[in-house]
Amino acid sequence: MNIHSFLADDDQQSKQYKYVLNSISKAQEHRKNDRSESTLGDSYLRSFALRLAQQGDYTEAIALLTQLISRHPHNAVDYNNRGLIYFQSGEVRKAFCDYNTALKLNPNLASAYNNRANYYAACGELAAALADYDQAIDFNPSHVRAWINRGITWRDLGQYEKAIENFEIALLFGQLESHIWAERGRTYYLWGDWNYAIADYRRALTQLPSLDNSKDNTGYRLRLQLENWLNELLSDQRPSW
Repeated sequence: MNIHSFLADDDQQSKQYKYVLNSISKAQEHRKNDRSESTLGDSYLRSFALRLAQQGDYTEAIALLTQLISRHPHNAVDYNNRGLIYFQSGEVRKAFCDYNTALKLNPNLASAYNNRANYYAACGELAAALADYDQAIDFNPSHVRAWINRGITWRDLGQYEKAIENFEIALLFGQLESHIWAERGRTYYLWGDWNYAIADYRRALTQLPSLDNSKDNTGYRLRLQLENWLNELLSDQRPSW
C-alpha cells in the first residue's frame, strides 16, 4: 500500500484548496462555457487539478497540468504532479517520463524522487526504489511519505527490522499516523509478532472514518484494508480442530 504525495511541496497550492472546494461548481461551469483558463491563476489551476484528480477525472486534471506546463515549461512541480496523475490513471510510462523531466529541471525535488521510487516499487525494481527513497529523504528528512514507502519496500524485501525502524522514525513527525500504524502492524504480523500487530491495527482503526462514511476515500480504503488484515490475523490465531 504505497502512499503517494500530491502537491506536497507547494504551500501556495494548499492555501487555495478551501477556495477551490467552495467554487468548484462555478469553475466547472466556466470550463464548459469559456475555455479561456488562461484567465485563472496558476495556483487555482493546480488546486483545481488536484480536486479533479481526487474525483477520478484524470483526463481533465492532466489537461490542466499540461496547460500549466505549456505556460511554465521549466516548472518541475507541474511535471511531478502530472506524473503522479498519470501514475494514478495507470499510464505509468508517461508518469516515469514526467518524473524524470521534473528531476532534470530540479534535481533537489524530494517529492519527485518519492514518486519515481513508487513507480520503481510498482515495477518490482526494489533496489532502484530504495535509492530514490534515500534521495527523497536526503533532500527532505521530514518527508513522511518517503519514510513510510521506504519502510514498505524494506518489508517487501523481508528486512522487517529495517522496515520497523523507518515506520518509527516516520511517527516522530506526527503525520499520517494511522497509515504508519497500519503498515507497522502489517510488518509485525509478517515478522511473527502478532500481539504487536493487533495493537497497531486497532490503534490505526481508532483514527479512521467508519465504513458508513465514505467521503474520506483514502481513510475508507485504509479501514477496509485494516479490517481485512485484522480478520486474517485473528483467523490465523483460531485453533483448527
